[in-house]
Amino acid sequence: MDSDNKFTELNPSDSNPERLTMGREIRKKHVINKVNSINFQDGTVLVNFKHFKYDHTVSHRAKPQPCLGDELTCLWIETDKIGQQLSSYKFQEVVIPNGKKIILVKSNEINIDEESIRLVLPEKCWEFSPRKMRRHSCQGIKVQLIQNSASFYGILIDFSTASFRVEITANPPQTFQWIDPDIPIDLIFSNENGILYSGECRILKQTGGNKTRSYVLEPARYQIQRFKPKEFRSIRQKLVPSPSIIFKHPFTEKMANLKVVDLSGSGFSVEEDRSNAVLLPGMIIPELELNFASNFNVKCKAQALYRQIMGEEENSDWVKCGIAILDMSIKDHGRLSALLHQAKDDHYHFCNRVDMDALWNFFFDSGFIYPKKYVFLEANKEKIKAVYKKLYTQNQKIARHFIYQDKERILGHLAMIRFYENTWLIHHHAADRSVSLKAGIAVLDQIGRFINDSHHLCSIRMNYAFCYFRPENRFPSRVFGGVFKNVGDPKGCSLDTFAYFHCRKTSNDESELDRSWDLMEAQSQDLFELQNFYEFSSGGIMLDAMELKEDDAIDELSMKYRQVGLKRERHVFSLKKGGKLKAVAIINISDVGLNLADLTSNMKIIIVDSSELTKEILYSALSQLSKKFEQDEIPVLVYPVSYVEKNSIPYEKLYNLWTLNMQYTDHYFKYLDELIKGQHS
Repeated sequence: MDSDNKFTELNPSDSNPERLTMGREIRKKHVINKVNSINFQDGTVLVNFKHFKYDHTVSHRAKPQPCLGDELTCLWIETDKIGQQLSSYKFQEVVIPNGKKIILVKSNEINIDEESIRLVLPEKCWEFSPRKMRRHSCQGIKVQLIQNSASFYGILIDFSTASFRVEITANPPQTFQWIDPDIPIDLIFSNENGILYSGECRILKQTGGNKTRSYVLEPARYQIQRFKPKEFRSIRQKLVPSPSIIFKHPFTEKMANLKVVDLSGSGFSVEEDRSNAVLLPGMIIPELELNFASNFNVKCKAQALYRQIMGEEENSDWVKCGIAILDMSIKDHGRLSALLHQAKDDHYHFCNRVDMDALWNFFFDSGFIYPKKYVFLEANKEKIKAVYKKLYTQNQKIARHFIYQDKERILGHLAMIRFYENTWLIHHHAADRSVSLKAGIAVLDQIGRFINDSHHLCSIRMNYAFCYFRPENRFPSRVFGGVFKNVGDPKGCSLDTFAYFHCRKTSNDESELDRSWDLMEAQSQDLFELQNFYEFSSGGIMLDAMELKEDDAIDELSMKYRQVGLKRERHVFSLKKGGKLKAVAIINISDVGLNLADLTSNMKIIIVDSSELTKEILYSALSQLSKKFEQDEIPVLVYPVSYVEKNSIPYEKLYNLWTLNMQYTDHYFKYLDELIKGQHS
């Protein structure tokens, strides 16, 4: 079939005069060229026959042979049906697809047998435009029809965006009497790769038959809601030039190329001709390519969500179709996000290749690296430089950074790293306030856009986001503390406070635990008891984000760290006396400086039962656990703070651990939006 008509499959009703607009005359030489084009692409034409006695029309597909002159020969696709009908039906016309139109060829000089049809082409033929939507022939699509717990199976014959034609088989004891044509049915389309469409439909008409029956069905809805509705949706942008989408249609196996109207990191809309539409709301597109230029494209799995007729009149000739991105590789999503961030504001940079000297200068100039922090960094500066070179100059699957930059000067910075299987750490928020008050807010806006666009994508693995901040630091307390108060639900956003101090690594056994105490790998029952304690003391989502459950594992994430030359380990231990759980120790081991505040390589101690757990016992346990670390000074975070205060354990500072459930992003964006407006007023 010609390249302009890759999706157009003819239907017998397409050539019905009542469904055609006024045609135009077309000369024989153009018909010959079109026939040869169809032959070259192994396409087909449609041959219509009308019953001698009754007003009944049948159609048969045929393959046109090369046409060199006046005679057109076409070979039947289904030869077994032709012989039975030649005695009762007369030739009416040949229907040739021509882009969005059809050419009708009538002839008085014909020769028909069971193998082929041959006719003399007239000097003039007629080209028409069908008034209604074309129906597209389908290949290999299985159908499941369900009504009142009765399930029937069959195949999809053809479809338009307004209706489907399916052929259903009844296997005893099934009977078609089980299907009530007056109530809706549920329909599922699938192939060997899975479900492609499901939805509620109405029965428009059906054919008779005891074993097989044909149904024409109409979707009950032309819009679906794939994800939880959000007040703050991803920002749609119009790009110049606009990209196109290219995909193999899952029902027809033919290629489509449609123009994008607007685009975000979570979805886009496209325009298509109404009479030849192929995007059915609810349909899954297993692989779709967003093409910006010949050397720049990204691929995704997508789903059509809605179709909207554009213009006030019902006979508007194009429709707008919304498409959601269901999943996309983290690499491709990063490329798409970088483009969209730059299109919104040319100061926004997403995961760009960073001049490392400029970045380090910014960290010092902005005060993010202050003298006390540098004491720790200086001893490991070469290792830290190597880690940051990997994170900022190579494409990573575990990290994201957001930069606000004016020409070559960095003014604002924020980063994220995937630290648990489904949880990302937000860290390294810094801004040069001496130059711009906007930069700190701008990178928060960037990270918000990224979270909003991507948290539902499986490849991103973002069910939670978390960060640490000191209560006395005004800006993060205002932002993250404000979000916590705005959510007002610890299952949506929680805030837990830890006491922070360092312990020295020991290499001898002088701090052995008393024999009545046991320090061992945590068991499922220990984690269950930990959950009960935390639910009682906080009721938040910290443990969910840290994935401290029996079935949680980090082997996959640790492997991804190793693939990019970085370290990531986690160990969980229980401290018990007489079999009773007293505390749980979570050991995180990563490359030095992965987090410049030393919060990704530490010991986190959660005190479950403080009775009999003295300061000396805690220190002995920390001494044993410290042997797993390479560095001599190991950060320790203890929860709850009341334990260290009650036992007079000196600590250096307090850290709030802020955790956000991605189902509550509207609260985050609502508060941030108000904060940004306040900054501008």
